[in-house]
Order: sequence, then structure tokens, then C-alpha cells
Amino acid sequence: MNLNPGELNLYAITDRECLKGKDMKLQIELAIQGGATIIQLREKNITTEELAKIAGELVPICHKHGVKLIVNDDWKAARLSGADGVHVGLEDTSVAEIRANTDTAFIVGATAKTVEQAQKAAKQGASYIGVGAVFPSPTKKNAVRITPDELREICRSVSIPAVAIGGITKENVWELRGCGNRGIAVVSAVFGADNPYTATKELAETWQKVYHTRTALTIAGSDCSGGAGIQADIKTMQAHGVYAMSAITALTAQNTTGITGIYEVPPEFVAQQIDMVFSDIRPDAVKIGMISGAETAEVIADRLKYWKAENIVVDPVAVATSGADLSSKSAYEAVKELLFPISTLVTPNIPEAELITGVKINDLKNMYESAKVIAEKYGCNVLCKGGHLKESADDLLYGNNGKYQFFEGKKIDSPNTHGTGCTLSSAIASNFALGYPLNASIGKAKQFINDCLESGLNLGKGNGMLDHYFKNEKYVSMEAEIFKNIIRKRAVL
Repeated sequence: MNLNPGELNLYAITDRECLKGKDMKLQIELAIQGGATIIQLREKNITTEELAKIAGELVPICHKHGVKLIVNDDWKAARLSGADGVHVGLEDTSVAEIRANTDTAFIVGATAKTVEQAQKAAKQGASYIGVGAVFPSPTKKNAVRITPDELREICRSVSIPAVAIGGITKENVWELRGCGNRGIAVVSAVFGADNPYTATKELAETWQKVYHTRTALTIAGSDCSGGAGIQADIKTMQAHGVYAMSAITALTAQNTTGITGIYEVPPEFVAQQIDMVFSDIRPDAVKIGMISGAETAEVIADRLKYWKAENIVVDPVAVATSGADLSSKSAYEAVKELLFPISTLVTPNIPEAELITGVKINDLKNMYESAKVIAEKYGCNVLCKGGHLKESADDLLYGNNGKYQFFEGKKIDSPNTHGTGCTLSSAIASNFALGYPLNASIGKAKQFINDCLESGLNLGKGNGMLDHYFKNEKYVSMEAEIFKNIIRKRAVL
């Protein structure tokens, strides 16, 4: 049986030792009222019939609140009691055997400590997996620890949801951010608390913040005038409700009329910035912009592969809107050879696509030809941006699976286009971080750019700035809709 997205948010497991003689029914009722979304009954050293009797008394309490009851280990007791499912450990009855004796509506959860165990459970028909212990647990003192990286790998390896378990509190739960688990399972944090209602409410609210907080990292150059580069990226991410982080590759002295100087950040310091971000707050998406030197491109590729970064958007910046060169020839070659192959999407404009492929682009057909060359050579998805076309502003997405799609765009008569490429790629990365698939991320980002341009901000004496905060509340208020669309496995085309 498939579980609804929110049903694993806070998975509360009963324990007689934690209850210390308190009435179990009352404690479960309080936990559910506090925010528990599923209850697991765990009893030791009793018969199937005894377990079924206890579970049968709890089913009405749970179902009254729309919460499912899971019985630990004994699927026969679960069936006899009318409970919604069973959770089995590594040494218990196999998922396949339970599936052979139950209908498809019956929930089957399975413990997994490795990718292989998770994949086996999923193949046999498990509804979800429980992974842990993620922290030292008072109820399982000798349990083998699962690190956040191991949890992340297990969650990525299967399409069924995962719930993390073991020593989780409202203080340490933040360490699970970005690991991919859909919920948290707790025992003593709820049923060992003086007030299960308050304990569950606080933990449930904290977990929702952890799960829904999305982050993105921009690796790019700094624009002191605030219209492009790191500054535009951060503004864009913030406008989408995404927490922005940065690793600066170069400092530029520029404004809307041009660039007078570029100071490259030493490559080893760029690497240090990336490491400090990933080791503490793992980004849900990465945007890469201006890279002036080949060695910088090399260290960026090395660190992103080391950290197994996901949702990488590469904006292959070669020339600024003002016409100034931003990347050396060797750096551009390194970006193509090292960063394109590990990216989720590359976003060249027409001059950049011509530089990369040698294909002269005058129309949509040429855009298709150029994007196809890049996708096939580097194995990445390519968005060839049509802002330089005479008749339209259509963009072309050519996928690494050979499929393509045009995104129609209207020409907006505005001289204020400083930072449009930076903003579009950052908007796409933000949408990736929020859980949108490729096509939706591009479509929403394109609309964001149009709104920025149409707002009509007019600053500077040259190519003016975009208005990133034209309707900031519009994007921040999209939170409810956004989280309805979060998916772990992002579809491509």
C-alpha cells in the first residue's frame, strides 16, 4: 500500500518501559493530538492473540483521528486486530511472505541498514523502510549507527519513502536535513516525556521546518553593483523562499556600464568555501556561474563530485551583458569538459552556444542543432536561451535522453537586462531545490524572469538591473503549493 505524503511525518512507537505504568491509550491519544501521524504498537514476549487484543483496542483510537496503527513484527496479530499494517525487522518474517498472505491495502514496513536491504525490501513490496539508529538511542543502546551520508544513500536507492529512527530529538533532528527521509520515528522522545502532547507537538513542528527548509549554493563571481553574479543569485533564491549560500570565485569591479577589473579568488580557497558549506548545510541544488580560471573549474568539479552534489545548474558565462570577457579560453574548456558532464542542466545563451559548438544560430532550427551537439557530447540536459533571437524569446530544452521542448517567450522591450542569465539559472536551481522536475523548474523560472523585466526597475546609466523583488510575496506565499509538489525522484522531460 502507498502511504500519503504526510503519513510518515512523525512515527510514534510505543514502549512499556518508557510509559512507566502510564495508561497507554491516553498517552497515544495525547501523542496523536500533538501531531503523531502514525502509531506503531511494540510489545515484547506476548502471544499473537494477546497482541491482537491490545492492538484491537487501539485501532478505534487511531482511526478516530485518521491515524494508522502499525503492529510490530507480528503480521497475523495485525490482521486479527484490524490494524493497518505491520513493521518487520531484519530477522523477522520477510516482506515477500507477508505480501503473499495479505492484500495490497495492508501496509508493510521493513527495517533497513544498508542499500541492499532497502532495495530488497522495496522489491518484495514494502510500503516504506525504517532506517537507523541515526543517533544513540536509549531504547537500543547497542544499535549500529547510520550516518547522515549512509541514510542519504539508502533513501536515494529506493522509490518508497523512508523514516529515520533512533535517538531523534528536536535538537538533533536538524542534522537529518537533506537526507531524503520522509519522516522521523521516535520512542522515548514521545512516550518517555512527561507530556506526550507537548513533546510530540514540538518535535513535529521542528521536523516540518527541517523537511521544508530548502537550500541552494551559488558558485560564481561577485558583482559589486548587485545586478548579476552572486548578488543576483542570492536575491533570486531568497525571492523563491530558498536559503541561499555562496562560494565566490572572483571579485569584479563593475556596474551597469561595464567592468573595470577582475580579481580571481585562489582556487584552493574556492574549494575551502565549498567544503565548509557542504560539511555543515548540504545544498539541495547548486548553481555555477562565472569561472575565470581553469584551475578553479577543476577544484569545483572535484569538490562537487566528492560531496556527490545534486541538481547542478551550470550557466557557462563567457561575456558580461556589457561585453566584457569573464572567462579565459582555458577556463571555458575546463568548464565544458569537467562541469558539463556532472550537471543536471547547462544554460547557454545563443552567443555562448555558438562559442561552445561552432554552430551559427539564426533561428530555432539552429538552436536545436547546437543544443543537440552539447547534450550528446557531454551527456547533460541543455537549455539554449533564445533572448538574442530577433523574432521571439523562445528557449529550447534538449534532454540527455534525446527529447526536446520549446518554451515560448515574448520579447520584452527593456534596456534593463543586467544579470538575466544569472537570475534565470538561479531561479531554475531554486525550483530544483523546491522539488520541481526539470520542465516545471524551467517554466517557472522563465515566468520569474519575465516578471522581473516587466516590473520596470530602472537603475544605472547602462544596462540596468532586474527587479528581483517585484512581487516577493507572490513567491514566498507559494509555499503550500510547492510542498504539495515535492518529489525525490525528479523526472527529466
